[in-house]
Amino acid sequence: MTDRYAVIGNPISHSKSPLIHAQFARQTGQDLIYEAISAPLDGFRDTVLALRDEGYRGMNVTVPFKFDAFQLATQLTVRAQAAQAVNTLKFGGTEIIGDNTDGAGLVADIERNLGFILQGKRVLLMGAGGAAYGVVLPLLTAGAIITVANRTEDKAYQLAALFSAHGPIQGSSYIALAGSQFDCVINATSSSLAGALPPLPRGESASSFSSSPDASFVIEKNAKCGGIFASHALAYDMMYGKETPFLVFAKEQGAARLADGLGMLVEQAAESFFLWRDIHPDTAAVIANLRLI
Repeated sequence: MTDRYAVIGNPISHSKSPLIHAQFARQTGQDLIYEAISAPLDGFRDTVLALRDEGYRGMNVTVPFKFDAFQLATQLTVRAQAAQAVNTLKFGGTEIIGDNTDGAGLVADIERNLGFILQGKRVLLMGAGGAAYGVVLPLLTAGAIITVANRTEDKAYQLAALFSAHGPIQGSSYIALAGSQFDCVINATSSSLAGALPPLPRGESASSFSSSPDASFVIEKNAKCGGIFASHALAYDMMYGKETPFLVFAKEQGAARLADGLGMLVEQAAESFFLWRDIHPDTAAVIANLRLI
């Protein structure tokens, strides 16, 4: 029989996961069907258990149910325990294995697909919700030096304290970021969904300095002074499919490279696929195909 999988969320109609896993299945010769299923906001547990009883083999979990999935799982991987959130479920008898592949997907996209090595890099992670929790441990494992900023700064401090034993990480308010620069800035907030921008310090245009006859330094084209982006910085938004306010801001502020979260989406899906099917698909081909849609 054809194995059945799904992604569950609310809303879910926009999800590209069925397209991704259909390509994975064709590429690897796996006999499976993958669907998008909406669950009532107060009915996640009942929906998942009903689907499991119908014979589904596993599920991806997206907004707003990742913490619910964490509570539902009977076994948790190390990275799911660290994230305190689950985005992948695997069913086996009465057991429900919970995993979190978000961080592995992010690091794979940044390092392998974008060629940006995180070892020793100063990383600003914006947000202290489920998306941020899911990526901190893999970022630290990759050697990043992390600052977490959040509108409610106490949440940033709490997140940093939770992971402090795993590597260099500190919490911060957005205001306190003024005067600091980062090699990589990652937007893990939900601001892009609302068409908004996190309250980042804004650098001054370097061109305003170059007109001074007393200027003793050379200004590079499009360079900025006093902003959070180092001259070689990568700006990464976990949101995908459009130019977000954060990426527009990053471009204006002189970030050298911009990336949305489509690669992360595909890479985390590949990690889930491997958990379910014990085979890792070629992600580069799938990312390239999705860019054309």
